[in-house]
Amino acid sequence: MKRIFILLTIALLAAGGLFAEESVLIDFTKLGADIIPDPSTPEGEQAVMTQNRGTVMDYGAVAGGSFTDEQKRIMKTSLAIRNWTVLLASSSRTVNREVLTYAEEAQSKQYGTVLGVRINFPVEPWNSWALIKPPFDIPAFEPAGTVDDDGNITGEESNVMALSRFEGPDEDGDGRPDYGLGVVKNVGTIKAVSVRVYGLQFPHSLSSVLINNQGEEKTVFMGYLGFDGWGDLTWDNPAYITEVRNREVRLVPLYPNSTPFVKFGGFLIKRDADKVGGDCIVYFRDVKMIYDKAVLDTDPDIDNEGLWKIIQTREEAKKKWEMEQFGQTQILRYIEQQKQATERSFTPSPDSGQNQNQN
Repeated sequence: MKRIFILLTIALLAAGGLFAEESVLIDFTKLGADIIPDPSTPEGEQAVMTQNRGTVMDYGAVAGGSFTDEQKRIMKTSLAIRNWTVLLASSSRTVNREVLTYAEEAQSKQYGTVLGVRINFPVEPWNSWALIKPPFDIPAFEPAGTVDDDGNITGEESNVMALSRFEGPDEDGDGRPDYGLGVVKNVGTIKAVSVRVYGLQFPHSLSSVLINNQGEEKTVFMGYLGFDGWGDLTWDNPAYITEVRNREVRLVPLYPNSTPFVKFGGFLIKRDADKVGGDCIVYFRDVKMIYDKAVLDTDPDIDNEGLWKIIQTREEAKKKWEMEQFGQTQILRYIEQQKQATERSFTPSPDSGQNQNQN
């Protein structure tokens, strides 16, 4: 009888039903551009920063041998707010609307830098949507390190058990991230998701996109933006079972299973055909989650990972794969940017002044 009780207790602990956590999945106040000045800034003017120090990624390492060292040094991007993409539905994707649809840093008196988004929906009576997404698929296993003012990353932490870069920093030294930069690990069942958002009485709906460790996307409906000012829109998981006795519990191996995680995939704003079209403005402060732990934090008698290094081998392979996928997309964007025309107007002809005098 005692043996059965112990096994059942372990199963309940593994289910995590009694150990709900609250974490900030992503905090947009930490994503302001603060390094790497824009080289196109006119001389004498204050330089405009282009990248975010805490989330900068260097994809020059996977660029290949056809690029020079100088080109590889500037192959950097980050989750800086101006880098975020706002993708319109294909039926709404005209050149004019795409030009008028973008993300921008906004300054809040209450919170500082927040994510501001302008969406130019059609004025015609048809359904449309806009997906606000990060500039790249946020890596779950990117090691943390020190980033200088030029975006160079040094001292990357190779210990896979340490916090990764997009889990956020541990500034108070308690071993837990103080806020998230797009990734939360050790996530079991999600109980609720909350978005701090500034509404301007638009009748459009807001959903959050979450991606799990299997690469599966889940879009959860948060509510409508028909209010004025800052507010919290919350999704409560209707399938969440509060009573542990009603849950399906089972024993699962604790090692070397990978720790499940959730990463932020973006926001989805939908406009119904019978609602107002045209410009829609919205601001975001952060996204939070309440969830059960997938694995209970314990102090085992034996350091399994130190002995077998199974998780380290798996995570290093995942990091390599994520970097290759991330780098290929960014390199294609870099090439396209280099091919883009930079001339703002035609160069005047040498005899243009003479012709004007004759006229």
